[in-house]
Amino acid sequence: MMKNMLQVRLVFLLSWLALLGSCATKQTVMIDGAGLGLTPNTGENQSALMQKAIDSIRSVVADDVEIVFNLPEGRYDFYPTDAAQREYYISNHDQTNPKIVGLPFEDFKNFTFNGNGAQLVFHGRMLPMSVLRSTNVTLKNFSIDFENPHISQVEIVANDTEKGISFKPAPWVKYRITEAGMFEVYGEGWSQCPQWGIAFDGATRHIVYTTSDVHCPISNVQDLGDGILLAPNWKDARLKPGTVMALRGWGRPTPGIFLSHNEGTKILNVKVHYSEGMALLAQLCEDITLDGFGVCLKGDDDPRYFTSQADATHFSGCKGKIISINGLYEGMMDDAINVHGTYLKVVKRVDDYTLEGKYMHGQAWGFDWGYPGDRVQFVRSQTMELIGEENEVVSIEPVDKPTVHGASTFRIRFKQPVADEITAQKGYGIENLTWTPEVYFAHNTIRNNRARGALFSTPQPVVVEENLFDHTSGCAILLCGDCNGWYETGACRDVVIRKNRFINALTSQFQFTNAVISIYPEIPNLNDQEALFHGGKDNAIRIVDNVFETFDAPILYAKSVDGLLFEGNDIIQNTDFKPMHWNRYRFFLQRVKNVKIEGVLVDRLNILPDVKLVPVNQ
Repeated sequence: MMKNMLQVRLVFLLSWLALLGSCATKQTVMIDGAGLGLTPNTGENQSALMQKAIDSIRSVVADDVEIVFNLPEGRYDFYPTDAAQREYYISNHDQTNPKIVGLPFEDFKNFTFNGNGAQLVFHGRMLPMSVLRSTNVTLKNFSIDFENPHISQVEIVANDTEKGISFKPAPWVKYRITEAGMFEVYGEGWSQCPQWGIAFDGATRHIVYTTSDVHCPISNVQDLGDGILLAPNWKDARLKPGTVMALRGWGRPTPGIFLSHNEGTKILNVKVHYSEGMALLAQLCEDITLDGFGVCLKGDDDPRYFTSQADATHFSGCKGKIISINGLYEGMMDDAINVHGTYLKVVKRVDDYTLEGKYMHGQAWGFDWGYPGDRVQFVRSQTMELIGEENEVVSIEPVDKPTVHGASTFRIRFKQPVADEITAQKGYGIENLTWTPEVYFAHNTIRNNRARGALFSTPQPVVVEENLFDHTSGCAILLCGDCNGWYETGACRDVVIRKNRFINALTSQFQFTNAVISIYPEIPNLNDQEALFHGGKDNAIRIVDNVFETFDAPILYAKSVDGLLFEGNDIIQNTDFKPMHWNRYRFFLQRVKNVKIEGVLVDRLNILPDVKLVPVNQ
């Protein structure tokens, strides 16, 4: 009976929308999820009903129709059973397929999904929401969470350097002791024996000082009763009783929200409380606005200490403008924001106009790299120097697959001849300059997370202002670029970092974290580099009017930079932790020129107090 009623509702809806779509003026159509059978607070699986609702709306999308889909407030549960299945290739994630998708919004125009405060709760291993090949889509007023997260939280109960560590899993964690004595956690369709974790201070929720990624050999486990387990092989004096551990694996099967090939996406007042990969991953999108987006706990009384398994937000190969404002990013296992493109490695020179390039990282392939008309440039991997002139793509086609979908290697023909020295044998990368975005990152709070605060690798203007970076564990801001490991482009040409407050970064050591602000391109052969990587003009990177509150020495590290200004900043020393960083200089400058610190020019001849200037041959 319920199924028949739903079919009647859908037929009526389709007829009504088709009629409105035939009108000369644009119509706004309000659709109530309850009218399509979606019911909150039942605990029942809403996957099948949601798929039918989305399919019915998609069938009448048109240029002259604006659709607002209202979901009544309440909790909606989504299970893998009856959910959509998709083959998605997602940047910086595990390329395993198919993906089980809760809410797939594909090929939409002028569409708003308004959750009205709804809580979308997922079970098992799912990709909660995707938006693909869509224009002017707005997502707002809802939260995403998982009933049983794949990160397992435990509390240290006792720590005996001889007997081992006793711990108590959180009430929601499902676990068992295997026949081999391993601590195994599990859920619907997944299980793992975590051996690594992040340690949180039970009182402050800061990541525990000098812990970084903690090895947790939880084997030969003994059950002590009252929910307490003893791991005799786990011995770590840093983990005091009351420490909360987020035990994790290293997989990234899916993000919380996946955006691909869209224009004009807005995400407003949306919170992601947990995701097994990035909380939000956007690739090949143009113009994205996040306002009030949060990758966060559910409040001060939330018993959880963690959020996403990787970055909070990650933008790969996007263009236009990325605006991220008024956000809260906490407890994630990586950065708050990472913006970059991807170098293709030259693997074959076909002729003077044609190269074959390949995605190199195991978590970045299977999707478009560029299109005819795109501007490109070439970089020598060992020195990260530009080679030859900018060029233009005439044609691009996959080599290893019949279509771009799932491909990793592309044959690209260029408008102008390619420099003779660019061959597969010498190590070169191709950078797409067209798919590089401008970034505005402001009025956000980043706190109590692993690794780093914010990463930027784009030649377009970047403004980072009036943010709070509070105990980011590693560095607060990283300007990077790498054509050797992650293959993430590229040089920053115009960056403003102003009026931010930095509190006690660098409590742990992670990759590229040489100072609170670290300008750290990966350059294997710095000695032979002639042209510098970042900057390229006076005051290309401007760090002004910020407040640094720190227990340690390093404030700024810069490598291979032409044009850097640091002035008007306050540095406030505290004694919150014992200084421990290997870098004992406020300013550590390595192969730089045209640098001004507090109005004093620093070049290759002048070394100021608190400044280490490294010669080229070190």
